[in-house]
Amino acid sequence: MTTAAINLPPKLVPVFAGEARYRGAFGGRGSTKTRSFALMTAVKGYQWGMSGQEGQILCAREHLNSLDESSMEEVKTAIRSVPWLNNYFEIGEKYIRSKDGKIRYAFAGLRHNLDSIKSKARILLCWVDEAETVTEEAWRKLIPTIREEGSEIWVTWNPESKRSATNARFREDPPEGAKIVQLNWRDNPWFPEVLEHERQADHAKRPWIYEHIWEGDYASAFEGAYFAAQLRQAWDGGRIGKVGRDPLMSIRAFWDIGGTGKLSDATSIWIAQFVGKEIRVLDYYEAVGQELGEHIGWLRSNGYEKAVCVLPHDGGTKDKVYRVSYESSLQDAGFDVIVVPNQGAGAAQKRIEAVRRLFPSIWFDQAKTDAGREALAWYHEKRDEQRSIGLGPEHDWASHAADAFGLMAIAHALHDTRPKLPQRKRGSAWAA
Repeated sequence: MTTAAINLPPKLVPVFAGEARYRGAFGGRGSTKTRSFALMTAVKGYQWGMSGQEGQILCAREHLNSLDESSMEEVKTAIRSVPWLNNYFEIGEKYIRSKDGKIRYAFAGLRHNLDSIKSKARILLCWVDEAETVTEEAWRKLIPTIREEGSEIWVTWNPESKRSATNARFREDPPEGAKIVQLNWRDNPWFPEVLEHERQADHAKRPWIYEHIWEGDYASAFEGAYFAAQLRQAWDGGRIGKVGRDPLMSIRAFWDIGGTGKLSDATSIWIAQFVGKEIRVLDYYEAVGQELGEHIGWLRSNGYEKAVCVLPHDGGTKDKVYRVSYESSLQDAGFDVIVVPNQGAGAAQKRIEAVRRLFPSIWFDQAKTDAGREALAWYHEKRDEQRSIGLGPEHDWASHAADAFGLMAIAHALHDTRPKLPQRKRGSAWAA
């Protein structure tokens, strides 16, 4: 038996030791995740080929329109860096395969090629790189296709969101026996000086992105997020911390209404007080697929049973069969209710601009609004990259919290423009 040395970051040695169905690494820039996993695909391929096994190594990414966007060049570079691997594999412009014909590489995008992946024969190893954006649907379809005895699934990614399907599957609740580690720049024994200069520059000049880019933390603001600058200013200005409730001022609960099915949109509620020129944001709540009674229960159990519930215009829409609405149901439960009128064309953009104008006056309770602020930091514009134009807000998990927050800003503007209002009557559209 002959042995050969492979240079890996020490933290990855136990990841590749022994048997495992799942292996992976997540973290920030400069950790040599991609290069190390590319190298180990070739090592695994060599081991399988030399033991007489035949099959494919599938290198996948969520988006892959051409080989230029694949991991092929990383794999080629890794193979060429090790003489005995370079001698075993044949490398062409558009292919990598072993010279004995037993092992061959395939490269595919998961977004549009899942059906063709199912038809690939004998996949011994599937390595999914840049896996952060892989959807739950893609994982559900991909994993059963990697079914050869002893086959493996490898995952590498730079974390962005706690809510991503990849994070949920492989970081928060990894499969039993999975060997997955966090790997960052300091774990790379060969971390280059040029990247060290970049790292230090980001630490000094761009601290709001440093933890995500270099330390593998979740992104605190999505690129192109509508409220990224405002949230940074709130942090720098000390407006995110412990926020006290004024016992003499009314509580308002600003809603975005979801549905009751498992696949329904989330119901989101921000709890706030208007205290002079300040907006004190005290709490945030979100639930998916729950009945109205659950939302009311949360309000009551957290001391908001006297809150004025502020609803978007569809809160007054009655069910065609039962002739009830969120407005009437909340009133029957003992809450005062305000329905903010429809803002007409461009309502989403009006909410965004209203929030931006109001942000310097907003104070957040750090602990209770953490999930809501995460959503605000993520809320961003959908882009048509081919035409380089904006398509309005992206409708995703963050949009419900953002819509409820935007309703608060619109409601505050309406409140400010009505200095003396009569006492609210039950069911009226607005109240002081």
